[in-house]
Amino acid sequence: MNVPDWLADASFYQIFPERFANGDPALDPDDVVPWNSVPTRDNFFGGDLQGIIDHLDHIESLGANAIYLTPVFEANTNHRYDAVDYFKIDHRLGDLSTFKAFLDEAHRRGIRVVLDAVLNHCGDGHWAFRDVVEHEAESRYVNWFSVESFPVSPHPEPNYRTCSGCYYLPKWNAYNPEVRAHHFDVARFWLEQGIDGWRLDVPYFINHNFWREFRSVVKSVDPQAYIVAEEWRDPEEWLQGDLADGTMNYTLRDLILGFTADRSIDAFSFAKGAAALRARIPDGFHAGMLNLLGSHDTERVLTRHHGDVAGALLAYDLLHSAEGAPMMYYGDEVGMQGDNDPGCRGAMRWDEGEWNQEILAHIKLLGTRRAEHIALRRGVQSVTALDADTIVLVRAHEDERVAVVAHRGPGIDIDLEAIPMGPWLPIGAVPDDDGRCRIAECSTLMLMSGKEPV
Repeated sequence: MNVPDWLADASFYQIFPERFANGDPALDPDDVVPWNSVPTRDNFFGGDLQGIIDHLDHIESLGANAIYLTPVFEANTNHRYDAVDYFKIDHRLGDLSTFKAFLDEAHRRGIRVVLDAVLNHCGDGHWAFRDVVEHEAESRYVNWFSVESFPVSPHPEPNYRTCSGCYYLPKWNAYNPEVRAHHFDVARFWLEQGIDGWRLDVPYFINHNFWREFRSVVKSVDPQAYIVAEEWRDPEEWLQGDLADGTMNYTLRDLILGFTADRSIDAFSFAKGAAALRARIPDGFHAGMLNLLGSHDTERVLTRHHGDVAGALLAYDLLHSAEGAPMMYYGDEVGMQGDNDPGCRGAMRWDEGEWNQEILAHIKLLGTRRAEHIALRRGVQSVTALDADTIVLVRAHEDERVAVVAHRGPGIDIDLEAIPMGPWLPIGAVPDDDGRCRIAECSTLMLMSGKEPV
C-alpha cells in the first residue's frame, strides 16, 4: 500500500483562514476588531479567502507546495469547527466562486489544497439540529443526533451527545445511514470542486467502519487525494491501508521539542524514539506523515522555545530533514509568538518590520535545500547520536545521501569520519586538514555524499 506519490515532495503551510489576511473588507462582520488586536476565542479579525489569494507569493517563497486550511464552511465561530452548512463557504470568507478562484490560482502555482473534514460534530446552528430543536421527536432528523430527552436543552449540561461536552457542538450519529450519506456527499462535493485531500478532525471519536467507507468514497473520486488523520499518540492504527494515508505527526513533534526546547531528552533518547516511531509506521506510509512543530492546537514554536531563536531553528532543521511532509503553521516563519488557543491564533503580521528576518531566511533556505536534494524528500531515514547533544539524521536515496548533524550544545569540532554511512562532504562549510568540521553553538551541519557506493 502506497500513499499518493506527490506527498513525498510536499511541504505544507497551515492557515487559520480568519486570521491570515483580510483581502475583502466588504465581508467583515459588524464586530470586526483591528487586525493587531489580542486574539480571543470569540473575536473576528476579518481574514478571508481573497487574503490568502493575495499572499500566495509569500507562501510559495517558503518552498511550500501544499496548503492545509482549517474549516472554511458556513459556521458561527471564528474557528468554524461548528459547521451550519457543509456545502457553503462561510459568508465572511467569500463564496464558492472565491474559493474556486483560490483553488485555480493555487493549482496554477503547483500548490495543492487540503480541507478540514469536521464530521464528528456540527454546530448547534446546523439546519438539521435546529429542526430537531423545533420539532423534537417528530423531526425527521431526530436520529441524526443522540438526544436523550425533550425539549433539547444545552444547559446546565446538554441532554444530547456533543464533542467533548461542548454544548454548541452536537455530535452526529455516524451509525445512521442518512448521516453517512450526507457526510460522503460532502466529501465528494469538495473533491469535485478540485480540492486535493481531507484532514480528518478528531477521527478517533467515530468508528473505523465509517472512515473505511469515507476512504472508499474519496479514492473513488481521486485516487491521489490525501487523507490525513488528526492523531496525537498512535499513528499505526490509521495506517493499515483502509483508513488514512498518514497522520499528524505529534509524536515526532514531542521528540524534536523535547530535544530542542524543553531539553527533557538527549540525543540518545531522540535516536531511540525516532527509530521506534519509524518502526511503528508501516512500510509505504512514511511519506504520508504530516510533520509539524506548531498548529492551531498548540503554542507557537518560538514561544515553546522561550524566545530562543537558535533553538527554534534547530527544531526546524530536524523537522525539514525527517521522513514525511513538513508543515509550517502560518506566522511561525516570521517568528510570531503566542500561547495555546487563543494565543496561537493571532492575526498574521504583514508589517515586515515586525518579522524575524533570521527565522524567515532560514525557513526559505530549508525549503530550497529540500527542493534541491531528493534524499531529503524521498530518502530512507536513520537516526543516531554522536553524543548527548548531537543528533545525526541520515536520508539515504539511490541518487544521493544527505546527513543532518543537529547539535544543541556549545560549538564543537566534528570528525566527519565518525558520521555513519560516509564519506561525507559538508554543504556550506570547509573541513580542516584532519577532516574535522566546526559546528557553532546550537546549530546544524549538513553533509552530502554521492550515489556511488562507498
